[in-house]
Amino acid sequence: MSNNVVFAGSPWSVFSGPNLGYVMEQYDLFLQSPELVEPELVALFQQFGSPATENEQVAATGSATSQPGNIQKVFSAVQLADAIRSHGHLAADIYPLKDRKLDSSRLELSTYSLTEADLMEMPASLFFNNVPGSVTNGKQAIDFLRSQYTGKIAYEYAHVEDAERQWIQDKIESAQSALNLTAEDKKALLERLTRVEDFEKFIHKTFVGQKRFSIEGLDTLVVMLDEIVRKADETKMNYLQIGMAHRGRLNVLTHVVNKPYDMMFADFAHVPNDYFFPEDGSLEISKGWTGDVKYHMGATHTKPSGLKVKLAYNPSHLEVVSPVITGSTRAAQEDTTNTGSPKHDPSKALAVLVHGDAAFAGEGIVQETFNYANTAGFSTGGSIHIISNNMIGFTTEHYDSRSTRYSSDVAKGYGIPVIHVNADDPEAVLQVANLAFEYRQLFGKDILIDLIGYRRFGHNETDDPTVTNPLTYQIVTKHPTVRALYGEKLSNEGILSQEQVNQLDEKIYAEMQASYDHVKEVGAKEDHFEIKMPEEVKNDYPEVDTSVSAEDLRQINADLLTWPEGFEPQNKLAKILNKRVEALESEKIDWGHAETLAFAAILQDGNPIRISGQDAQRGTFSQRHLVLHDKNNGAEHVPLHNISGSKASFTVYNSPLTEAAIVGFEYGYNLENQNALTIWEAQFGDFANMAQIMFDNFISSARSKWGQKSGLVLLLPNAIEGQGPEHSSARIERYLQLSAENNWIVANCSNAGNYFHLLRRQAKMLGTEAVRPLVITSPKSLLRHPLAAASLEQLSEGGFQEIIEQPGLGGNAKKVERILLASGKVTIDLADRVQDGKEFENIHIIRVEQLYPFPQQKIADIIAKYPNAKEIVWVQEEPKNQGPWKYVLEYLLELSEGKKVKYVGRPEMSSTSEGDMDSHKIAQAKVIDEALAK
Repeated sequence: MSNNVVFAGSPWSVFSGPNLGYVMEQYDLFLQSPELVEPELVALFQQFGSPATENEQVAATGSATSQPGNIQKVFSAVQLADAIRSHGHLAADIYPLKDRKLDSSRLELSTYSLTEADLMEMPASLFFNNVPGSVTNGKQAIDFLRSQYTGKIAYEYAHVEDAERQWIQDKIESAQSALNLTAEDKKALLERLTRVEDFEKFIHKTFVGQKRFSIEGLDTLVVMLDEIVRKADETKMNYLQIGMAHRGRLNVLTHVVNKPYDMMFADFAHVPNDYFFPEDGSLEISKGWTGDVKYHMGATHTKPSGLKVKLAYNPSHLEVVSPVITGSTRAAQEDTTNTGSPKHDPSKALAVLVHGDAAFAGEGIVQETFNYANTAGFSTGGSIHIISNNMIGFTTEHYDSRSTRYSSDVAKGYGIPVIHVNADDPEAVLQVANLAFEYRQLFGKDILIDLIGYRRFGHNETDDPTVTNPLTYQIVTKHPTVRALYGEKLSNEGILSQEQVNQLDEKIYAEMQASYDHVKEVGAKEDHFEIKMPEEVKNDYPEVDTSVSAEDLRQINADLLTWPEGFEPQNKLAKILNKRVEALESEKIDWGHAETLAFAAILQDGNPIRISGQDAQRGTFSQRHLVLHDKNNGAEHVPLHNISGSKASFTVYNSPLTEAAIVGFEYGYNLENQNALTIWEAQFGDFANMAQIMFDNFISSARSKWGQKSGLVLLLPNAIEGQGPEHSSARIERYLQLSAENNWIVANCSNAGNYFHLLRRQAKMLGTEAVRPLVITSPKSLLRHPLAAASLEQLSEGGFQEIIEQPGLGGNAKKVERILLASGKVTIDLADRVQDGKEFENIHIIRVEQLYPFPQQKIADIIAKYPNAKEIVWVQEEPKNQGPWKYVLEYLLELSEGKKVKYVGRPEMSSTSEGDMDSHKIAQAKVIDEALAK
C-alpha cells in the first residue's frame, strides 16, 4: 500500500466484532515483531496507530475466531483505489489521435480478487477525506475515482511531498478543480479556438511556402496561456514572462501577446511592421540592425491593469531560453534599491516555460533549470512548465527520442507534479491551467503540464511528413481540428447551431483578410525602414570618471573591516583581511581587495550588484571572501551590506555546478534589471565551454539581432600555469572570433588597479544606450602577485587603461628595435624578467589590456615614438592556433608599416597546454627567453 492513499479519519471504523479483534491482535504483533505483519497493515498502523478506541468494546477471546477474509477484501479495495490514483494515467484518454495503447490492467477488479458486490458492502468513507455528495458506497467510490483519473486529464503526483500530494488529491477527488463554464464562456472559448485556427489557415493560403512552424494540433496552448495570464492579472501580478521555441510562436505572439494581425501579416509580406503599432503604446518590440527570422522574435504587451506579458526573444536552440526567462523573472521579483540583500517577492512575476516534447527529454539544460529552481539565489517561487507535446521530434518518433514512457518523466526526479491533458479538450485544458496556477501560488514550486496533441503538418509547412511518418499522418489527415470538435460539442449542447459555428469562422477569416488588405495598401505607398546600428554602439565607451577619492576609499576599507559585535571569522582569514589596512597605504592592494573596493564604490553610486558562480562567495582561489562565516556558529556576515552611503543591494551566490543554465539566468536577470552590475564567474575559464551556446546566441549577438541591451560581466579565470589542459585557458580566441560591431568588451588585465577601473567603467555604462557585455579573462596566480598589485593613488586618481607601457623600458627611443605586445599573465612574466629594464634597452613592451575593441590607434601612437624599431612581436602563453594571435595579426600587419611581424609563443597544439608543472616551466621559460632574446 503506497503512502499516496490518505483515509478520512481512522480506517478502523469499518471493522467490528471478530474482524476488529483480528486487527487488534495484528497490532499487538506489530508492536513486537512488525516484520511478521502484512505490509498493508504495517502501513496503516504506522499512519493511524492502535485500532482500539474508548468507545469500542472488544473481547480479547474474540480474536481466536476472527475471519481475516473480510479484512483482505478491504485491503484489496484500498489497493485498487491506490492503483487508480497512481496508475490511472496509463489508462487515461489523453491522446487525441488515439494511437497509443492504453493499459488498464492495474485498475481491474479481478486483479485484486474483488467483485462489485464486495465494493458495494464497503462505505465510501474508506476511500476519501471528503466523500463526494453523489457517492455512497465503495463501488460508486471506485467508479468516481476512475472518472477522475482516467479521463481527458491524467495525474502523476505520488512522488511529491506529503502536503502537496494531499492537496492535489483533495483537489481531484472533491472536484474542486472542475470549471463551471457558462454558455457565454463556451462561446468565447470557441471564438478563441477559431481565431487560433484561422490565423494558421490564412497564412497557409496567403503566404504559400513560407515557414511559420504552426501551432495546429496544439491550438489549445493559446487557451492555456490565456487562462494563466487571466489568473496572473486577477492576482495583480506585475509581470508574466513566457519562454518558448518556434513552434506555435507566431500564434502566441498574436493572440497572447496581442501583436496585431496587420503587424504579423506585414512580416510575411515584407512590409515594415512599424506602420501598424498600436497607437495606445501597449506593445513593445525591440529590433536589431541585422534582424532575425520572425519566429525568433519577441514582444511585450501591457494590459490595462498594468500586467506586462512578455514573450522572450529566442533562437532555434529550443530549451535554452528557459534559464533566461527564469533569470528575467527573478529580476522582476526583486527590489534592489536598498542596502543589504534584495527584497524578493515571487508574487510580482511568473515564468511560464513552454517546451517541446523531444527537446524537454533530450536537452540537458532542462534538468539544469529544474536543479536550481528551489535554491536561494535562483528561485522564482515556481515556474509553470508546459510541454507542447506534438508526439514527434522533427521526424523522430517517441520511441527513438527517449528511453522513458513520457517526455515529462525527467521532472518527476525533482518532485514536480505532472498533469497530462488531452489537447483536443479545451475545457480540460482550462481546468489544468487553473490547477497549475493555484499550485504554484500556494506552494511556490514548479509544476508541469504535458499538453498532448499532434502536429498537423511536417516540421515546417514545406515538409512532407508522410515520407518519414506515414502511419501517423494517415491518422492526422483524417482527424478533425479542435475548433471543429468543440463547435460540434456546442452544437450538440444547443448553445450554438452548426450554422452559427460556420458563420463565426467566416467572420474571423474575413477580419484577417481585411487586415492583410490594409497591409498591402500601406506597403504600396510607404517606404521601407532601414534599421541602423545606434551611434552609441558604433563608438567606443565614452570617457567616464571612475576614480574614487582616497578619503572615501579609506572609509570603505574601514567599513569592510568592521564586523558585528561578537562575530569571529576564521583566524587565518581575519589576519589576511586585517592586512588590507596596511595594503591600502603601501601599494599592495591585491586583486580581491581592489575588486571589493570597486564593488563598494559602485553600490555608493546606486547600482545594485549580483554575482554568481561556483564558489563565488569565497572565490575559486580563496581570493574574494565577500561572505564571512563565524568560526563558532557559522553565522554569515556580508561586509558589503554595511558600506557608508550605499544606495543599492548586494548579493553573491554560490551557484550549482552548472554553467549553461546559470549564465542564461544571469543574462536574463541583467536584461530585466539593466541598472544592476550582474556578474557570472566561471570556476575556471574553460568551464565556460559548457555555456558556449549562451555566448553565441544571446550575449554576443542579441543587440544586433533583437535590439536587446546587456551589460553582463563574465569573469573567466585564465592563464597557462602548469595546472593541466583543463585548468589553463579560457579559450579567449572564441570570444575574439565573435567580436564585431562593438558587441562587447574583451579584456585581459594585468593589474588590479586597472581591473578596479574596468569594473567601475562598466557600472557607469549600465542603463545607457552604449552599454555592452564585458568579458574578462581574470587571473589566477596574479591575484596575489606583487607586480599585479595596485596603489591607493592608482585607484583614486587613475582610470581604465586600454594599454599599459612597461615601466622602465623604452626610455631611449633610438635604441628600441623590438616592440613586444602581449596580454594578461604573460606580461607579468616578462616584467618579472626585465625588472628595471637596464639590460633591455633594445626592447619596449606594451600590455594590451583591452583586446576588443582593439586599441589600434593608441598602439600606433606608441610605435611611432620608436623610429628604429624593426619588428613587432606578439607574445602569448597559449599555443599558436589558440589565444589572441590570429585575431591580432591583421591589426599588427596594419601597424607594422614595413616592420617584421613575429609570433612568440607555444607552437600549434591540439591541447591548450602541457599536462604537468615541469613541462610547463620549460615551455614557458622558452617563450620568455625567445621574446627577450637580443
